[in-house]
Amino acid sequence: MTHPLLDVLLAGGRRADRLTHAAEIPARDGESAPWPRWADPALVAGYRSLGVDQPWRHQVEAAEAAWSGRHVALATSTGSGKSLAFWLPALTSVRADTAATVLDAGRIESTLGRGSVLYICPTKALAADQLAGVQRVVDASGARDLRVATCDGDTGFEERCWVQDHADAVLTNPDFLHFSLLPNHRRWARLLRSLRYVIVDEGHAYRGVFGAHVALVLRRLTRLAAHYAPAGSRPPTVVVASATTAEPATTAGRLAGVPAEEIAVVDDDASPAGARTFALWEPPVRPGWDAAPVEGDLDPDDGPRRSATAETADLLADLVVHGARSLAFTRSRRGAETVATVTREHLRQVDPSLATRVAAYRGGYLPEERRALEEALRGGELRALATTNALELGVDISGLDAVLIAGWPGTRMSVWQQAGRAGRAGADGLVAFVAREDPLDTYLVRHPETLLDAPLEATVFDPTNPYVLAPHLCAAAAELPVRTEDLPSFGRPADVRSVLDVLVARGALRRRTSGWYWTHAQGAAGLTDLRGTGGVPVRVVEAETGRVLGTVDAGSADGQVHDGAVYVHQGETYVVEHLDLDDHVALVQRRGVDHGTWSRDVTSILIADQQEHVPGGGPAEELPATTRRSWGPVDWGVGPVEVTSQVVGYQRRRLPDLQVLGTESLDLPERTLQTTAVWWSVPAEVLDAAGLDAARVPGALHAAEHASIGMLPLLATCDRWDLGGVSTDMHVDTGRATVFVYDAYPGGAGFAERGYDVGATWLRATRDAIAGCACADGCPACVQSPKCGSFNEPLDKAGAVALLDALLAHAPG
Repeated sequence: MTHPLLDVLLAGGRRADRLTHAAEIPARDGESAPWPRWADPALVAGYRSLGVDQPWRHQVEAAEAAWSGRHVALATSTGSGKSLAFWLPALTSVRADTAATVLDAGRIESTLGRGSVLYICPTKALAADQLAGVQRVVDASGARDLRVATCDGDTGFEERCWVQDHADAVLTNPDFLHFSLLPNHRRWARLLRSLRYVIVDEGHAYRGVFGAHVALVLRRLTRLAAHYAPAGSRPPTVVVASATTAEPATTAGRLAGVPAEEIAVVDDDASPAGARTFALWEPPVRPGWDAAPVEGDLDPDDGPRRSATAETADLLADLVVHGARSLAFTRSRRGAETVATVTREHLRQVDPSLATRVAAYRGGYLPEERRALEEALRGGELRALATTNALELGVDISGLDAVLIAGWPGTRMSVWQQAGRAGRAGADGLVAFVAREDPLDTYLVRHPETLLDAPLEATVFDPTNPYVLAPHLCAAAAELPVRTEDLPSFGRPADVRSVLDVLVARGALRRRTSGWYWTHAQGAAGLTDLRGTGGVPVRVVEAETGRVLGTVDAGSADGQVHDGAVYVHQGETYVVEHLDLDDHVALVQRRGVDHGTWSRDVTSILIADQQEHVPGGGPAEELPATTRRSWGPVDWGVGPVEVTSQVVGYQRRRLPDLQVLGTESLDLPERTLQTTAVWWSVPAEVLDAAGLDAARVPGALHAAEHASIGMLPLLATCDRWDLGGVSTDMHVDTGRATVFVYDAYPGGAGFAERGYDVGATWLRATRDAIAGCACADGCPACVQSPKCGSFNEPLDKAGAVALLDALLAHAPG
């Protein structure tokens, strides 16, 4: 039986043609288990007073494994109570005057003294949410001796000193570990000396280059813990908690730096779950551009279908009118603001009081603003939030009736993590995936089995990536000299030694018989950026008042808050007066405008395996050599590249019809990215066989590039926003017409290599997506890109199909 809110979305049948598929996910009964005998009685009493009479079976299994000293991968669904599974053994350990641990071999290890716990999660919001939950347990248990605190970049000096000297459990994030705790480890010696548990929450979020960075931060952490630990004590137990994912032991082992066979996997979810209706939704065809609704995060050169942001705003308004508590996940900050704004406009026409019960929630808001929005949704003051994936992670927002997902969020794991917000705590829920005009979205809503029935992805990251490893070796050496016995914790000793040798040759490290040393006056942590945001975030400041509205990642600032850009914050529009790149500030003025701004950039790419410079201290000699193969006359390659991009101007476009009002030039610096790309190059005879003359080649290549970027996430654990592309009818390094698709992260993230490995499958899927689209000349569902820096010009849909047919004629098999 479908969820009754699906009828609300269908609007009495008027929208029935938009529903492409509806699946019923049955309810699941819970299975409890007795409290472990070793569990601290006061903590058990505290949990019971909060309504947990008995834990779920998977909670007990994970807690037992952790208490016995085994590293744990806990991979169960959103809302399954993972927190109890790791806090119960961790806090019990803290409270024990003497910690006795039964090891696998049956020996008993006794360590006198009070233990400590380090909890690590991707965001400050989640750490604050976990602190509130743990504090409720502590208060309910009467265990006043437990001292739990968050510590991050927002923590003041005096409070940080208290945490260093007194806290038993510290909740933080990888960035604070990297930039503050590890470089200042002597000040944290008390915590490191007594460290019993390291809890890594939301483990599925650590993928790509970010995951590789976090894995190396954890290796540095465990090295320092071993340095301070009393003789004979065992290393801290690592618990990696994650959404349901493929290969949880492999992921947890790679993060923790231990073999997968040493990981106890708990992935059989025993918590109760309500039934869910999962709807796949394709916005309707619209007759013409003049009728276009407000556009949120798609390129303005739209095709025949209504935008996902406009459609989602309609659906969210209907849910609010019917009293449903809902989340709408969008792909971008602009999309979240647009959905919230348009939803409020719809509601004002029905009941003005309802408009105040919808808000936007996204990264870049100030912490106190995010906390207030979370509390308002929990308390019922707000009925709906339009959010980016900032609420995908484990902030405890429960009891929601419906979740709308506006566009593919990058992985099936993310889809199910977002969907898990609907019907938490055993209630029934509705999930609707609203397709954007994108090749992959269109494919998914028409092939529901690829979304609903396919296995989840494994989390992919590579800590041995030399671009990532080299600066972390420098950071490790600055903390303590790197000894020969340390090398296995960072990778294959021979490979790690090679990187160290190059760092010595470059003057980054000094080699002595006792190890490798950092001898520079400045710290080494600044050599790397964990999240690939490109540096210090840019603060958005209201010029008249000095009020900080929010922040924008450094890597996005040129395109989002350049001079003249329109910046939207909770429905209010501001115009950027000046972007100061030296002081990392964008000064804005509040102004009601009827237009938005879209930046234009130019990008060039060079094959870089012969280049010598690698940012962040990375060694050129460690760059992987380019790998090449041929399909007859068609050449394929994968390897290091240097991508240079520059924002050169922007367009002002009237809302809602997006008519171009004017074009302005900008003078911003070039940005250079060393990364990994896959490319294919085509000789003139293949272009001739495709019937493409010189005038059509650029548009055919450009269209094929866009569509291939859109389809690669079907085959790799990535999102199209994790990728970039360049196409040219004559590239200087190949001497041919060439299409490049590159990882949008320093050093690469493994996505380009995946494209190279499955090249034929990838291009066939790309060709079919373009040819199968019903549009005449190309649209966002096939060859237009929402992130194209040249406003989707030129594009030749028919030429792309002809080109790909000519390429695939030479494909093996």
